[in-house]
Amino acid sequence: MERTLHANYGLKRVINASGRMSILGVSAPTDSVMEAMKQGGQNYVEMADLVNKSGDYVANHLASEAAVIVNSASSGIVLSVAGLITEGNRRKSDRLHQEPIEKNEVILLKGHNVHYGAPIETMVYLGGGTVVEAGYANEGNAEHIREAISSKTAAILYVQSHHAVQKNILSVEEAYQVAQEKQIPFIVDAAAEGALQKYINYADVVIYSGSKAIEGPTSGIVAGRRKYIEWIKVQLHGIGRSMKVGKESIFGLLKALDEYANKPDNSLLQKEVLTELEDLNHISGITVTVVQDEAGRAIYRARIQIDANIASISAKKLTQQLRNGNIAIYTRDYGANQGFFDIDPRSLKNDDIHIIKESIKTYVGGM
Repeated sequence: MERTLHANYGLKRVINASGRMSILGVSAPTDSVMEAMKQGGQNYVEMADLVNKSGDYVANHLASEAAVIVNSASSGIVLSVAGLITEGNRRKSDRLHQEPIEKNEVILLKGHNVHYGAPIETMVYLGGGTVVEAGYANEGNAEHIREAISSKTAAILYVQSHHAVQKNILSVEEAYQVAQEKQIPFIVDAAAEGALQKYINYADVVIYSGSKAIEGPTSGIVAGRRKYIEWIKVQLHGIGRSMKVGKESIFGLLKALDEYANKPDNSLLQKEVLTELEDLNHISGITVTVVQDEAGRAIYRARIQIDANIASISAKKLTQQLRNGNIAIYTRDYGANQGFFDIDPRSLKNDDIHIIKESIKTYVGGM
């Protein structure tokens, strides 16, 4: 059924060994989540009531004061910035980008000014904010944030992500202390994080993807202090109109959130799947090890190190060939220029891991 549907539109089969990546559609929701989307989509509802009631439901799950479901984590950043710089003022919200707002600076650590598929600073500017970088690419501390604060500071944005610099950067807890000390709203972008309640305790506004760790449909969650969430909800009638989330996605996310609360820890099973790749250690120039996620999450991946002088192919070239094959195999290739790439087992299905192994053997010539 899956391959027939893809073939109808001329699409290749894709093996997702890169993780919950937007370029591949992020996650594959369960049948029960898809059923919730079907029922939600095929029935009518007062959308304003659904926005409020679904927000209350999510807030209860996250132990936050309030929440609102949006169409993605990216839009969550945009709407959060817009809400905080306008302070929920309806006229300012309706006329965002048309009239100047004096207090619109958003402090962002330089090591957090990342490109995650789009520049995070673009999301800030789209929300009417202006980015003020603090610290350096290889260092960001509390004093750097304090020095960047001015009378125009509307918020501090902290990016909790594997994309961001991890070394020599102050923790989210430390950054939150500075925000509280200076009485400045603190936003945490925790799009791919799985510890949902943790960041509620260290943020005024926290943003999650609904389709990454939670494995729901394309969607996002913004949760935190009730005052700020109400300001953000005002944006749904302004810039947020172009980012509205459908009723089917809201119902799907609520079901996924229910399932996530009872989801077992599959990290050990995922590590077991990776053992099939150990055979690659017998090929000259290839070394396979298991590594933990760089941001400290309970995610384990197979790291495939390529010695190009011995294997006669570089890691970068190999990942390109895997992507361009008849079956497109997407690896986690952030380290390809350094001679390695990772295989993330979370989204693998059926015979995927076997196809990955055999494809690598073919391209390296280790039959």
